[in-house]
Amino acid sequence: MASLPIITGEGNVLLRAKAAKITSFGKELQKLIDNLLDTAHVAEGAGLAAPQIGISKRVTVARIGEDFLPLVNPEIIWQSDQMELAEEGCLSLPNVWLQIPRSTTIILHYQNETGDEKERKLEGFDARVVQHEVDHLNGVLIVDYKI
Repeated sequence: MASLPIITGEGNVLLRAKAAKITSFGKELQKLIDNLLDTAHVAEGAGLAAPQIGISKRVTVARIGEDFLPLVNPEIIWQSDQMELAEEGCLSLPNVWLQIPRSTTIILHYQNETGDEKERKLEGFDARVVQHEVDHLNGVLIVDYKI
């Protein structure tokens, strides 16, 4: 599809709003996912959320293992108490790298691009990436973590 410009700036209202739930599954959603995938690949990111390309909807793509996985209406339904501190950057905050605490294991509930409900346990880097992207859908940025 297309690689789109990524919205930047911690004060940007699109990055600070809670994204709207996806209720319609079809060609428009697939085009959005394709654009997210293309943009994430070009930007060499580990994930990208729709608000980062100016669309306030609850959809993101996240690198899980070697592949990008589209996540529609993702919700972390469980997270471990065990935390890990690691450096994170963000495509919407160029040249900002911060130590961010994240749960080492999560259980994620989401829908795929056709609306099928899924549940998946993620650990390590995969869990970190998804937590970062879900934060974007909730208007939270890495600069909001105070440690």
